[in-house]
Amino acid sequence: MFAIEEINRDSKLLPNISLGYHLYNTYHSDEKTLESSLQWLFGGHLIPNYSCREQDKSVAIIGGATSALSVQMATLFNLYKCPQISYGPFDSILYDKIQFPFLYQMSPKDSSLHQGIVHLMVYFKWNWIGLVASDNMRGEEFLWKMRGEMIKNGVCVSFIEKIPVSERRHMESHENFMPRIMTSSTKVIVIHGDTDSLMILRYSQVPFFMTRKLWIATSHWDITMRPLYSEGYTFHGALTFSYLTNEIPGFKTFLKTVTPLKYPDDILLRGFWLSVFKCSDQLENQEQDICSPNASLETLPLCSFDMTMSGLSYTIYNNIYAVAWALHEIFLGMSEKRSIEDKEYLAFHSWQLHSFLKNTQFNNSAGDQVFVDEERSSEAQYAIMNYLFFPNDTETLVKVGQFIPKAPFGQDFTIHEDAIVWGWWDLEVPCAVCSESCNPGFRKTPLEGEAACCFSCSPCLEGEISSHKDAEFCTKCPEDEYPNKHKDRCLPKVVTFLNGKETLGMTLGLVAVSFSLLTALVLGVFVKFQDTPIVKANNRTLSYTLLISLIFCFLCSLLFIGHPTTATCLLQQTVFAIVFTVAVSSILAKTLIVVLAFRVIRPGSRIQMFIQPRVSNYIVFICSGIQVTFCGIWLGTSPPFPEADTHSEYGHIIIRCNEGSAFAFYCVLGYMALLALGSFTVAFLARNLPDTFNEAKFITFSMLVFCSVWVSFLPTYQSSKGKAMVVVEIFSILASSAGLLGCIFIPKCYIILLKPDRNTQEQIKNK
Repeated sequence: MFAIEEINRDSKLLPNISLGYHLYNTYHSDEKTLESSLQWLFGGHLIPNYSCREQDKSVAIIGGATSALSVQMATLFNLYKCPQISYGPFDSILYDKIQFPFLYQMSPKDSSLHQGIVHLMVYFKWNWIGLVASDNMRGEEFLWKMRGEMIKNGVCVSFIEKIPVSERRHMESHENFMPRIMTSSTKVIVIHGDTDSLMILRYSQVPFFMTRKLWIATSHWDITMRPLYSEGYTFHGALTFSYLTNEIPGFKTFLKTVTPLKYPDDILLRGFWLSVFKCSDQLENQEQDICSPNASLETLPLCSFDMTMSGLSYTIYNNIYAVAWALHEIFLGMSEKRSIEDKEYLAFHSWQLHSFLKNTQFNNSAGDQVFVDEERSSEAQYAIMNYLFFPNDTETLVKVGQFIPKAPFGQDFTIHEDAIVWGWWDLEVPCAVCSESCNPGFRKTPLEGEAACCFSCSPCLEGEISSHKDAEFCTKCPEDEYPNKHKDRCLPKVVTFLNGKETLGMTLGLVAVSFSLLTALVLGVFVKFQDTPIVKANNRTLSYTLLISLIFCFLCSLLFIGHPTTATCLLQQTVFAIVFTVAVSSILAKTLIVVLAFRVIRPGSRIQMFIQPRVSNYIVFICSGIQVTFCGIWLGTSPPFPEADTHSEYGHIIIRCNEGSAFAFYCVLGYMALLALGSFTVAFLARNLPDTFNEAKFITFSMLVFCSVWVSFLPTYQSSKGKAMVVVEIFSILASSAGLLGCIFIPKCYIILLKPDRNTQEQIKNK
């Protein structure tokens, strides 16, 4: 009525022409829809091809609140080429111009509706959603789009319920889908369909069965409609995607003035008025107002009448204007050929409207550009409304957000979370998840046979972290970092090595220097008393060589203290191996010469040449040369190098020297062990020689200490980690060197310094 009156008042749109209309009720029934269509075609009679209309001429049909009703109407109207403009939801099936050549759809396209709904789910972190849709092609298309979009965003479907379209009536369903919906585990349910097909939900509610469900409804379902006024509690807090439209100027003012007295011929308005205001139809005269004189649509509750123009009403408004503009173009063309007095040009057939209607476009009074051509139809924009039903039985719809598909990223979806009322129980956002979120430090483990959103939480493995909730997998920390206690972030590892400034390093360094000074002091004593019998009797040259090598043995341990470098790594093992080889080979030469002199060589034997002093020097040189060769090959093929060991000690980076070739390292140690074993064996054989040369007893004991230290070194070294390995090797060097020094030279120094009376030729011979 509002659009018709507005058009008829416009002197430029259809001058000297008034639009009228016939209003038919389909009663939500296919049968009634077909009957009403026949009545419109044939002037109130159900006799095909016979019309009793004489004055008025209908040119177009605006109808089809649902796709099913539109199909029923179009099947008949296509036979007579009557233009039909549907105001129901845009349906791709009705877009088939071969099947429906005279049907037009002016509703905005809902091709992005599923994206907006999933956007809402992702915003509130819901991933366990129930889907309810009508059991028809539109419902299947919606479910298909929803499932695809949900999968892309990690949202799972809890259940799918399809409402039979065959039960499109206002009565309780024979299907038990409502109890299944209400008892499901999910807290958020998306419902799609039109008011006609989904009205069955209102009649299928379980009385007084209030559950914590949040409903998300689409734009085609009027959530306020229900059989009883008091049954709005179930959908309290629901969110609905309604068409976002501009306000039509003057519409609310028009509604405030609508009464049955103003439109006495409108029997539908009269019946509606009597029903909602609950008053008698017995009037004394036609001029008397129905019900209270203060009765107004403005006072009705939301479930009875909404003063805001709905999406369907907005489309109907544009539909009427589309017909008016098409008529404007027809009459404009005809008026150029005929005079205005010739009224015959006003008579035309409805099929002639098609060529003008399909190309019609205009700007409505709200400022929106409208197209009749479906290819140019606009993409729907949505206002997100919050349905509230208060304890005093009042209700309202509050806008809490919007979704504009074509807007720039970040501006397409807005939601005012603080303005949303979540229902009777929840003061906070409902938690619609299959499984509780996994905290940082844990990862999601899928449950066999369950949806991807259903999982258990497993702690991250050693060396791995997860820094956010619901991590799909844990990530390893970088080599220079390690997980904290909760395994939710990586901490920098502490760089460690045997530092000379720390207590242990300083202690070992001080011990090494002290022993080297003590050895130097012993060497000085031997040099000072070199002409004494006890020094002469023990081969002065070999003693000097042994003492000098022991000084370097003590000092080489300092190479293991401090930050490893390329130079120190190259020198550590090689210097240690060479100087120890010199020391052990010196001991071997001393004992070997003595054994040869007393055990092997007989008077006049040619072997006497091998007991010359220079022979012992050759033994030291040859044995040491072999070790130098081993070390040269080692350095030439796979030399030691500094490395950062990030695995040996938790939370630490051990800066140490890598041997380069473990085989070469153990070959060098093995060669030293062979020399030491040889020295021990020879010394053991010489233990019973004359007392004058009984140095073999001390050598035997010293080599026993030496071998014991290095035999215990191997397993200890292998089981140690980090800088403990360095400490073990330094300790072994110091202990074995001190054993040689103490067992071989300290007794002699005792005699030289404290018992000089025993350091005479007579005393030695008297032994």
